[in-house]
Amino acid sequence: MRAIPLKFVLATGLAASSGLAMVPAAQAHITLETRQAPAGGYYKAVVRVPHGCKGSDTTAVRVQIPDGVLDVKPMPKPGWRLEVKQGGYDHPQTLNGAKVDRGVREISWSGGDLPDAYYDEFIFRAYLSSSLKAGDTLYFPTIQECKQGMTRWIEKTDSDDESSDPAPHLKLTAPSSSGHHHK
Repeated sequence: MRAIPLKFVLATGLAASSGLAMVPAAQAHITLETRQAPAGGYYKAVVRVPHGCKGSDTTAVRVQIPDGVLDVKPMPKPGWRLEVKQGGYDHPQTLNGAKVDRGVREISWSGGDLPDAYYDEFIFRAYLSSSLKAGDTLYFPTIQECKQGMTRWIEKTDSDDESSDPAPHLKLTAPSSSGHHHK
């Protein structure tokens, strides 16, 4: 049997005690890749699905769109059926100088097969209304359907505690002073 160098043992122990060797709790949940964005600009939402439902393969992902998230355009995924549900906003919004009172309220990717052992991303882009305030948190309740069972990532909490099923969330920052809005 080969001896393990002491410096490797010490480095591994140090990494484990500092949390570097541990997988963060946030990776066990469905999350947004970018968790902060300015109000009054476009945002590319990357919904990360790190696993199935208690070992079962993912077959559908449904994301609810909160008020103030406008001009939603999801990215199609090969092998998955893409659907959007339209609906009214709680309060009329302004988009490119025009009043809008309805838009995409839910995005659904279904009919695919994401094995529990694999990771994937589901993407959409949207405009974050300038009527939203810096410091606010937007929640994107998400339902993950699997071959056996489902997980409801719907709790409106900033906590990534393992005992909860937090909705993917986005913290709003102050609008960009550059004035550039990318579509």
